[in-house]
Amino acid sequence: VAENITVITAREIERMNAHSVAEVLNRIPGVLLQSFTQDFGAPSLMKIQGSEDRHVLVLVDGISWNFMASGGAEANSIPVGIIERIEVVKGPASSAWGSSLGGVVNIITKEVGTTERPTGSLQASYGERETQDYRAQFAGEAGRVGYYLFVGRQESDGLRDSRKFDTYQFYSKINASLGSNTNLGFTLGYTDPEFHIGDFPSGDLSQTGLGRTFFVTSSLDAAFSKNLSLQISFHHFQQKSVQEAEALGLGFLGLPGERFLDTVYDESTTGGSAKLVWEEKRHTAVLGIDLDYGTLHQTLTAGSLLQMFGAPAQASSRPEIDKWAVYANDTFVIGKFSITPGVRYDHNSITGSFTSPSLGITYRVRSDSIVRASVARGFTIPPLSTTSGGGLFLDPNSSLDEETVWSYQAGFETAALKHLWIKINLFRHELDDFLVTEWGGGGPPTYNDIVVNNGEVRRQGFELEAETVPFHHFSLLVGFSYVHFTPSTGEDSEDIYEYTVGMRYDDADTLYAELFGHYVWWDNHIPLSASYDDFIVDLNLTKRVYLQGKTAVYLFSTAHNLLNGFQYLNESKNPRRWMEAGVRITF
Repeated sequence: VAENITVITAREIERMNAHSVAEVLNRIPGVLLQSFTQDFGAPSLMKIQGSEDRHVLVLVDGISWNFMASGGAEANSIPVGIIERIEVVKGPASSAWGSSLGGVVNIITKEVGTTERPTGSLQASYGERETQDYRAQFAGEAGRVGYYLFVGRQESDGLRDSRKFDTYQFYSKINASLGSNTNLGFTLGYTDPEFHIGDFPSGDLSQTGLGRTFFVTSSLDAAFSKNLSLQISFHHFQQKSVQEAEALGLGFLGLPGERFLDTVYDESTTGGSAKLVWEEKRHTAVLGIDLDYGTLHQTLTAGSLLQMFGAPAQASSRPEIDKWAVYANDTFVIGKFSITPGVRYDHNSITGSFTSPSLGITYRVRSDSIVRASVARGFTIPPLSTTSGGGLFLDPNSSLDEETVWSYQAGFETAALKHLWIKINLFRHELDDFLVTEWGGGGPPTYNDIVVNNGEVRRQGFELEAETVPFHHFSLLVGFSYVHFTPSTGEDSEDIYEYTVGMRYDDADTLYAELFGHYVWWDNHIPLSASYDDFIVDLNLTKRVYLQGKTAVYLFSTAHNLLNGFQYLNESKNPRRWMEAGVRITF
């Protein structure tokens, strides 16, 4: 493919002993995770090649997981155990997906079973500070109906300070065959993460939060011929986020437990899509349409201190957004060239219309080496809190435009060297109408802040990934990414460096071991509240201890932050070294 894409499979996720999507994405060069605490189950924001979190579109079963209020997506509400693979598109993918200026994290869930005898797994792990993760999943087929079922439970007393986390997870999928060429599918999922973000003595604050997600989808896939198929889907998604901040009672904000600010975002989206796919040996064309309707119920409740400074006791708004789009994408092969043109027309009730063209080309130098290049125009719709909802000291700006980008990428990937695979990618993203906050820009009488389109930002850099072939079951991997920011608003330029290093042992039979290190230099302008001078190194071990037929038993363990390194951007420090172990039974 011409786009810069990384794919993570279920097998890789299982070997990481990962508890969250954030843990998985944190291993991909060019994908940066910003977490409040980096604790077990902690909320985290995703950035790709230096983008803002609102620029990254996260999809689960084709449903946008992004909050309409803030634009970002919270991944701790996605059960990592249901994932078949994660496809990360680095750079704008608006010609296919719409509002996705920075990139796309496309999460594809596991398929239904195909055998009458159920298959699946049972898993349990236990670590320090009562950190626990329990999962069960089953897949099978009854007549013409295939099914997949997942239930999970995670909890922790918090690996540091006053944090904690608790969630239940449920996901189900059914696929019914209506004939040799037609399938009907349904999915249903629910999660309810609750977390105590922590205490912040310097601000006299204690913060807690909870989330609720519920989604249901239906789909119809029909093949009209060997080459032509139709895919239709509908979805309903409800998402709620509650954050509560109260005084610790240290003398700044009030008595212990006194409310400072409560924020509630209650969102609902309903929509559908349809696409025609034409496939031949050297040609694939897609024509599709997307429809979406979303509502946000935003409620902000201020404590007595904020009211003294002019904030209302409660501010509530109910903005809505309508979206529709049509798109066409094509891939055709001519000799050693693969060409992928695409275009999409989006319309929404907030910013109007936008057209996103793209063109990608790959050239196969030889059977094990390709050169790729792409150019794309992309956009991101501004969050509803900036256009319609506002805040306690933020006025909404209904005249905001979408943020836009022209993106240029080129890369080279080869396995021609005898024992080494290498991938190199260069990128340059030129953003216009970047959202910035104008302090006091709301004018009299309140002089509240307001968000405006007043920025141009250039993000450019490169990524390098390399991995050796196994030698006596050992292999090495390294990754590096560099992003340079050049704003046009008079601010200083910034640089972000990221390193990943790893060593694996895999005898492909009974033992898997992995030592993995990750380092990020954030170029933070507030060094007193940050420390990121260390590698965070994890050690994962998995040992098969029993095998009989299709039943296998694995013991696994992980030493997190093995070297007690520091990587944090605020007063809330990351956990020190902690251990966990567990058992997995597959059948």
